Amino acid sequence: MKRELTLSHIDENGMPKMVDVSEKSDTVRIASAHAKVSMSKEAFRLAISKGGKKGDVFGTAKIAGIMAAKKTSELIPLCHPLNIESCDISFEPDENENSNSITIISTVKISGKTGVEMEALTSASVAALTVYDMLKAVDKSIEISEIYLISKEGGKSGQYKR
Repeated sequence: MKRELTLSHIDENGMPKMVDVSEKSDTVRIASAHAKVSMSKEAFRLAISKGGKKGDVFGTAKIAGIMAAKKTSELIPLCHPLNIESCDISFEPDENENSNSITIISTVKISGKTGVEMEALTSASVAALTVYDMLKAVDKSIEISEIYLISKEGGKSGQYKR
C-alpha cells in the first residue's frame, strides 16, 4: 500500500497550521546538521589562531549556534518551542592548497514530542553566519555552503542518516 504524501504544516484548505503534537509521547530525539564555511587563507589562519579583530571566532560562533537552537521557534514559523536539553557544536578546520574551510557540525538533543531537525539546521547555519561576521573585515568573499541534515533519530518517522 502506497502512503499518501502530505505536507504536515498545511491544513485541508491549503492554509498554514502548526502540527498538533498533544497526543504524542515524549521520546529522546537527536538531530545533527552540517554547514561549511570557505574562506581565504588569511581569514582561515585568523580563525584557527583565535586572532580575529572580534576575538575567538569558534567560541563566539558556538555560543551563537547554541542560542539559535534555543530560539528556532522564534525564527521559523510553525516550529514548536522546545526545551533544548543539549546542543553541541564542533568546528573542523580543513586547510589545503585548493580550499580553506571550516566544517561545522551541530547536534541537538531533547526528550520531547517533536523532532529537533530545524534546531540543528538553524544552529549550524547561525554558527556559520557568525564565522562570516567575525572574519568579514578580512575576507568579504567567505562562502557558506553545504547546509544539510546529517542524521536524526527518535519519533514516529524513525531514523534518518544521510
